[in-house]
Amino acid sequence: MAKEITPRSEDYSKWYLDIVRKAGLADNSAVRGCMVIKPTGYAIWEMMRDQLDKMFKDTGHVNAYFPLFIPKSFLSKEADHVEGFAKECAVVTHHRLMSNPDGSGVVVDPSAKLAEELIVRPTSETIIWNTYKDWVKSYRDLPLLINQWANVVRWEMRTRPFLRTSEFLWQEGHTAHATRTEAIEEAQLIHEVYARFAEDYMAMPVIKGAKSAHERFAGAEETYTIEALMQDGKALQAGTSHFLGQNFAKAFDVKYLNSDNQEEYVWATSWGVSTRLVGALIMTHSDDEGLILPPKLAPIQVVIVPIPRPSSDILAVADKIKSDLNQKGISVLIDKDEKKRPGFKFAEYEMKGIPVRIGIGERDLAKNQVEVARRDTRSKESRPLDNIAEHIVLLLDQIQDSLLEKARTFRDENTTTADDFKTFKELINDKGGFVSAHWDGTTETELKIKELTKASIRCIPNDAELEKGSDVLTGSPSQRRVLFAKAY
Repeated sequence: MAKEITPRSEDYSKWYLDIVRKAGLADNSAVRGCMVIKPTGYAIWEMMRDQLDKMFKDTGHVNAYFPLFIPKSFLSKEADHVEGFAKECAVVTHHRLMSNPDGSGVVVDPSAKLAEELIVRPTSETIIWNTYKDWVKSYRDLPLLINQWANVVRWEMRTRPFLRTSEFLWQEGHTAHATRTEAIEEAQLIHEVYARFAEDYMAMPVIKGAKSAHERFAGAEETYTIEALMQDGKALQAGTSHFLGQNFAKAFDVKYLNSDNQEEYVWATSWGVSTRLVGALIMTHSDDEGLILPPKLAPIQVVIVPIPRPSSDILAVADKIKSDLNQKGISVLIDKDEKKRPGFKFAEYEMKGIPVRIGIGERDLAKNQVEVARRDTRSKESRPLDNIAEHIVLLLDQIQDSLLEKARTFRDENTTTADDFKTFKELINDKGGFVSAHWDGTTETELKIKELTKASIRCIPNDAELEKGSDVLTGSPSQRRVLFAKAY
């Protein structure tokens, strides 16, 4: 089965697509640029969604839902916002079909043209802030901490499952606050939530930082980002949180009466992550044998495979192990298929990334033991049946930690420093990864570097200390280093 996967070293893009297909995560759709998320892929997204939802609610947020369609005029109210999304918008112009007079199916009814076109939401700031105008009247109504789980459409010409599709699933938070300070603290809070989720659950180390002015979300005063490094040396923006200032409040006239009975505009944030995280998970951990999943996000954490086939004695032991693990919160599958050989099953479960496999044969039972195999290292050992559930729980924790440490080591080994443009280009083109270099702070220099190398500023790291230097391209004075990389 693994032979059907293109090696990473040969063609990384093809390897990624092979993993998506062979691990049963997604299929192409009849709609160009859209994907069908298959049950395994959707189960991973559900694991992500449920954990993030808990983290949001633990910080005081609640869920709501807003319309899929946005009046075109709404997008015109915030100039930077409409400019940022105009080229990606899908537009609904009519509300009815009719039978084709020539009998060849249906056509758009020309008499059903909408008075105002509707935009299929690329993001929901405009429709939500138009609603907040009715919800916010007094300081007693604030803060307003709303999250939405939804789908969005951003028309894409070049697509890749999970990483970039015309329609994708995500969450988008939209909050309103009485003060600038509270809004900035909210954006930074969610920034920390995203980073914690990425590292603690995805086992994916990230760099926390702020975007340059050019890379900010359209309409934001500040964008905070978490940036991860994939195995091909390219960066991936894994989550963003935006301080929107009062731009949307002013555009939609959202005001409140403060405690002194004076009217003020509210302050805003928005933030989101998407099914792009599934792609990040694939590219951070998987190998040439298939998918590798961190245990905390694996829909099935343990699979038990009877060898050579299910017998009543083996199934009784398997059921006992499953029951013990279930009581400890571990998800378990017992493979009771009698048609496939164990070797085929092993390869199949390796492909699907199940973290731990337990093999049980008659000889194992005679020795009161089982065979335990790790997906991440592909190592296996015989373990006594006594206290096997406790061992598996500890093993899953070890796998989770090991995946994070391995990914962190890879990132650190592929983070370099450049002080001149010749070295910068060599590192970007030959080694890849993150390159820390001085930048003079101008958009002109940023765009020129991208033009010459295809590398963009991924972030200004939170822990970047003030350090006088010279811009890596122009030689102009610089106050700090920033992280550059080629990116998805």
